[in-house]
Amino acid sequence: MTETGMISQLLSGWSPGFPPGLILMVAGLLMPVFPGLSRKIVVFAAPVLTLLTVWAVGTDNNVALAFLDYTLNPVSGNGYGLVFATIFSIMAFVGGLYAINQARLIELSAGYVYAGAAIGVTFSGDLLSLFVFWEIMALGSTLVIWSAGTEKAWAASFRYLLIHLLGGVVLMSGITLRVLETGSIAFSAMQPDSLASVLILIGFLLNAGAPPLSAWIADAYPEASPSGMVFLSAFTTKTAVFTLLIGFPGTEILIYIGLYMVFYGIIYALLENDMRRILAYSIVNQVGFMVCAIGIGTELALAGATAHAFAHIIYKALLIMSAGSVLLMTGKRKCTDVGGLIQTMPYTAFNGIIGALAISAFPFTSGFVTKSLETAAAADQGLMLVWFCLMAASAGVFLHAGIKFPWFVFFQKDSGLRPPESPWNMQAAMWIFSFLCIAIGLFPNWFYQILPFPPDYHAYTASHLVTQFQLLLFAGLAFFVLLPMMKRTLTISLDFDWFYRKFLHIVANEFTLKTGAAGSLFEKQLRNKAEALIKRLYKVHGPYGILARTWPSGGMVLWVSVMLAGIIIFSAIF
Repeated sequence: MTETGMISQLLSGWSPGFPPGLILMVAGLLMPVFPGLSRKIVVFAAPVLTLLTVWAVGTDNNVALAFLDYTLNPVSGNGYGLVFATIFSIMAFVGGLYAINQARLIELSAGYVYAGAAIGVTFSGDLLSLFVFWEIMALGSTLVIWSAGTEKAWAASFRYLLIHLLGGVVLMSGITLRVLETGSIAFSAMQPDSLASVLILIGFLLNAGAPPLSAWIADAYPEASPSGMVFLSAFTTKTAVFTLLIGFPGTEILIYIGLYMVFYGIIYALLENDMRRILAYSIVNQVGFMVCAIGIGTELALAGATAHAFAHIIYKALLIMSAGSVLLMTGKRKCTDVGGLIQTMPYTAFNGIIGALAISAFPFTSGFVTKSLETAAAADQGLMLVWFCLMAASAGVFLHAGIKFPWFVFFQKDSGLRPPESPWNMQAAMWIFSFLCIAIGLFPNWFYQILPFPPDYHAYTASHLVTQFQLLLFAGLAFFVLLPMMKRTLTISLDFDWFYRKFLHIVANEFTLKTGAAGSLFEKQLRNKAEALIKRLYKVHGPYGILARTWPSGGMVLWVSVMLAGIIIFSAIF
């Protein structure tokens, strides 16, 4: 029996009749009510209770509710949902620990609602329940960004909300068409062979950060607070990966979309100077690996996408926690402004290096035993070009996240900054995730057992170790040989968001000016015509107009007689 089955059996006596994510959502909404110590108890207890509830649901329990002519399944246990909900619950706990002494109350509250809604998505067995939790996620994540309290955060949260409302409209349109086509709201595997399923796919891909609207991640996430970006890194893109796993496994176009995301993220991360934007672009890169694996669609590939998502949430959060600690203690976020921080922030540097090694798939870390499932799946299917691209991308990941981030922030030049270590709670959160990065890397077979399709795969083979060490060695050599070219300057990298941040703004202003001038001219012409009509009416009907004159009664009798005579003659003739 697998670990999944054993834990589910232990909790089989309790079968909750509600979505497990509601616990976090209610806790988030009630946080303002609880003062001081009791609020901290809620912060730590809610994710633990949620995790227990997730495992009580397991992979078999279902909750059905009648709604109009349909049946809702807000709780539908499945193997993928169990894995994603597990890491989401762990992320909520560690994220709450990292944030508890620094974050504003609204951020912590919104973060828990956001996390709870993400867990709600993973257990949704119908499209309507999924859509409700999907939109709650959009609102919660927007508040997380906004709660940073800066002008840039407000502007970024507004743009973020617009993008996700657009995605919600597209997704709801697809759901509506699918219900009209099939008469069912069940959330199950489909193919993009109709307008409905294509719209649903686009809605999912938008949340995954797929082209052309990938830039919202790097635009919005770095403007959140240090703890806010930790929450943001975990849920939106990974729930999109989950929905693609359930809804579109084996859809070939996802292979090429994923490869685009992989290299897009690498190129922009290498160009970037802002350490948090480097990590934001890296999210797109890593999700690209998962999307590509979902497109391959074999059991090994889907297991790889699930395992990679689990491990990625941990090591990406670890990297972002390290960068957030630097930001909190120095107030600096550009690589050109920091350096040499290992002298006074050694623990933060160590944990950041562990995250960098994990994301680079260094042996004995979580990335090594999860990413290799995806590349192995490509090789097994004979997709050698895809395999080659994924391997080349792995070297690119080592360049931008494995070396560039820790090198420029903690080593390289001495910036003269001497900040102290970050607070204890932030350190504790980083140590927990560092431990998980190493534990998963050292005991991969145990980790594989929680996957829906436990793979018969051995990561620590001689060929795999040699290949990976060679890849990392030559990538590292290339970095230091090209170090003069890698040094960042104060430049701006244009991305697709330029269109809706600048170009469309210019077009809107120009359109407003032109239409305003045309409207003023039309109004002036209309007013002139109205005044001319009024003058004519006044001339006829006014006190001195022709119709206002007085006439003698005798004259009127004469005209009446003439008209009467005319009528009699007309009647006699006709």
